[in-house]
Amino acid sequence: MQLSQDLIQTFGALGDPTRMAILGRLAARGELTVQEIAEPFAMSLPAVSQHLKVLERAGLIARGRDGQKRPCSLRAERLAEATRWLNHTREAWEARFDRLERFLATTETPQSAETKGDDHER
Repeated sequence: MQLSQDLIQTFGALGDPTRMAILGRLAARGELTVQEIAEPFAMSLPAVSQHLKVLERAGLIARGRDGQKRPCSLRAERLAEATRWLNHTREAWEARFDRLERFLATTETPQSAETKGDDHER
């Protein structure tokens, strides 16, 4: 499974703690306006808007229009794609570690087993 341009954008957006916190708020509270998203952050509204633009370009949030409001909501499907990639990568590494463990178990010689015992006596 290769990293697509979409996944690269997703991981880039997730690499910032403020954007992660924004996603956490949207996951916990549902649809929020920019003002509501900005409440806990010590930054200007334009700075929050910049973070939202990055999240929107990465496909992690959707922005709607409700009169004067621009509510934002989480797009969980993009997070699901990232999770699938992470799981695939984790499984591949686990398989490598299992192969390494089997290899090391078969290459252990009686002499190396004797040496292990000597270490405890020294």
